[in-house]
Amino acid sequence: MKIDTAGMNNDCTSMLALRVANWNEAPRLERIARPTAADGETLVKIEAATVSHLDLTVMTGKFDIQPKLPYVGGTDGAGIVVKSGRFTPGTLVALRGAGIGLSRDGTWAEYAAVPDSAIREVPQSLSPELAATVYSPLTTSYVALHDIGQMGSWSTGPQKTSEEVVIVTGASGAVGSVVVQMASQAGAHVIAIVSSNARRSSVPDAAETIALSDKDKVGGIAAARAATLLVDTIGGPQLRERIGWVRPGGRAVLLGYTAGKELIIDIPNWLLASVALLPVSMLFHEPRARELIGGLTELVHHGTLRLNLESHPLKRSSAAFERLQQGVARGKVVLRP
Repeated sequence: MKIDTAGMNNDCTSMLALRVANWNEAPRLERIARPTAADGETLVKIEAATVSHLDLTVMTGKFDIQPKLPYVGGTDGAGIVVKSGRFTPGTLVALRGAGIGLSRDGTWAEYAAVPDSAIREVPQSLSPELAATVYSPLTTSYVALHDIGQMGSWSTGPQKTSEEVVIVTGASGAVGSVVVQMASQAGAHVIAIVSSNARRSSVPDAAETIALSDKDKVGGIAAARAATLLVDTIGGPQLRERIGWVRPGGRAVLLGYTAGKELIIDIPNWLLASVALLPVSMLFHEPRARELIGGLTELVHHGTLRLNLESHPLKRSSAAFERLQQGVARGKVVLRP
């Protein structure tokens, strides 16, 4: 995706921002007026902003939430408080929620004025890149695995519980790698699925890792129906086959679509498989996510959980968009103004 850099003059009342002018087009790097904070808002100098699949979906204009064009994208970010009635200037904070990047301008800019309710303080020794990225992979992984997937609930009979076997697809990605860590730390046997052997290095060591190109091992998983719980982060038409990896009575938690947005299910065979399909949309779990994020951030801060991310300058953001769209990004994608 090529970013348009037209109209970039420099003055102290303006800022650089990536704006979406038309649906399904690349954002343009423009110089626009620097925002000011109204009552109940905080002005933040952005130090890091994420690019997510949700951002890309919103940019198509086909999502049920449509910002008013043109808009500055970016639903998550982190930066330094410049002016606020609630937060101390100089404090490192993370930004998310209150319509940021959806119903109001987002974080793909040098500055953002956002509602105080969308700001949370983070450990001041945390890097801005981590502060910007921890929210989505941590809370999504926890909610998908524990709240929706009910990991630990698998039982082979009355009062007899057996070990969960959790298969995670897209295990080298931002969410997938965190799910692997959380499931392993909770005592499950984890099988991590990656697209190629080259991506093995991004998977935590606790998992048994299998590349999709290893047809024999993938076939063995399918024949054995090895999983009690599938956490699928990639979606696509082949998801129908992966549902067949799950034992009867098991669960398939669905939370991504990097491999495709459509799935056709043969209903009689799905009924025969007896696997629960459980969708995850974090837009409906925001209160729970806010409840969890403080403790989960501390786990990253102390090294208990590891996050994969890659960082790109805002002025050269084309590579960031292309890597995310092509499915080759190593973890969360971050822009640095």
